[in-house]
Amino acid sequence: MNNLTILPILIPFAGALLLLLLPRTVRGWMAVGLMAISLAASALLLWTVTTTGEAQVYHVGGWVTDNIPFGITLVGDQLAAFMVLMAQLVLTLGFVYALGCNDQVTTYPTFYPVFLMLTVGLSGAFLTGDLFNLFVFAELLVVSGTILTAIADDRFGTEAAFKYFYMSLLAAAFLLLACGVLYISYGTLNMAQLGVAISAETTPLALIALGLLLATFMAKSATVPFHFWQPDFHAAAPTPVSATLSSVVVKLGIYGFLRLTTLLYVDQAPQIQMVLLVAGVIGIVYGGLAAIGTHNAKRMLAYSTIAQLGFILVGIGWGTPLALAAALVFAFNHALIKAAMLMLAGAIASRAPVKSADFNIITGVGKQFPFMGVLFFIGALGLAGIPPTNGFISKMLLFNSGIVGTEYVSLLIIGVAAILTLIYTIRAFMRVWFVAPATPGKSKKGDLLIAPALLILLVLVLGLWAEPLVALATDTATWLENPSTYIEAVIGNGFVLTEVP
Repeated sequence: MNNLTILPILIPFAGALLLLLLPRTVRGWMAVGLMAISLAASALLLWTVTTTGEAQVYHVGGWVTDNIPFGITLVGDQLAAFMVLMAQLVLTLGFVYALGCNDQVTTYPTFYPVFLMLTVGLSGAFLTGDLFNLFVFAELLVVSGTILTAIADDRFGTEAAFKYFYMSLLAAAFLLLACGVLYISYGTLNMAQLGVAISAETTPLALIALGLLLATFMAKSATVPFHFWQPDFHAAAPTPVSATLSSVVVKLGIYGFLRLTTLLYVDQAPQIQMVLLVAGVIGIVYGGLAAIGTHNAKRMLAYSTIAQLGFILVGIGWGTPLALAAALVFAFNHALIKAAMLMLAGAIASRAPVKSADFNIITGVGKQFPFMGVLFFIGALGLAGIPPTNGFISKMLLFNSGIVGTEYVSLLIIGVAAILTLIYTIRAFMRVWFVAPATPGKSKKGDLLIAPALLILLVLVLGLWAEPLVALATDTATWLENPSTYIEAVIGNGFVLTEVP
């Protein structure tokens, strides 16, 4: 029983309840403080896992008999701890941005408590050890994200929230059906037990569950063909929320794909990887072309997320240890870059005569803010994979894994498609900072730049000093190659498949 595993969930959950009792004037600062503590706990969890080489398992309520968990199990293995640290780092800076944000929604009494509950949902989804509680945490994430979007200042917020909610409702139905099918087949939803059971005998129902789980995680990550809800949703959400939704919340689907191919359905991994490879290549091309053709900076970055996640899917699709390590590095670096870019898009929109990220309105607005232009330019280089940013490290590792794995056809396609990122980011930069304003006049005071500046600093630091992240991702990929480590940490050698109906 290791209490570290529950802290990244418990701290923001307790904080959400506490903030409801505090005066509105101190809620923002208290939320940032709580997130900083939770981030420290996440970092300590990852450090403990990497130094001990053992997953940190917490059986809530102590419901364990003969080393077999019957209740809620939280598992802080190397992958879960890696993803939680990535998510909480970006979320903490999202709260920092909210402190200096001019959106009216940040003054509502429930904004920070609901934002903290979003953190609970995402962190719990990464740390849970069974599929049903993945469903519970994912629904908490959906409800929180829907509320935060529906109350946004943007007049399209309600429409976008409905789209997100109903798309997520479909994904929830898929996941719940998968849970039912697997429970009927194996009598458990614990992922460690399922890993043993499915490997011992894959029933026809288990293959149906695999299809349902694939659809679930594709919807969660806005993977083609389940991508259509994403641009509207992320463009309409409040900036501190959209910055986290489009950078780390969509990584829940990436996490699910990794669990499918390295723990639950190891024998079927080649087929799953082929599906992800095709979806990733299509996503890179489609997302890049759509980003070029859009009229709004936030929508451009939302389509960019579809393309960037495509690169991660390609890495998982290739499936080698080097490719998995590259996918993890790409996921971490993309979270930092995309959050920074969306914050900068929101900051420039807040300084426009009419608050909007529409290019017709923000054209030329950046001329008065050169420092913001420098930040945006560095972020654009990061998205495009140009040195000295961490985006260059991501693409260099991914392309190198493709060369080593002799994946020349898909590598050629994504290599050419990667040029699209440079086209739409630099075009946006030139239009906002170098073209004459569409409506001349003095810009108003906008959102503070502390959070995006810190993120861009990390983009440069991890571009110039990438070794720690690359080493961590390599260790995590090695961990994923040996699912028995996860299984033994949760159930030891005590679980034996006795009957498959």
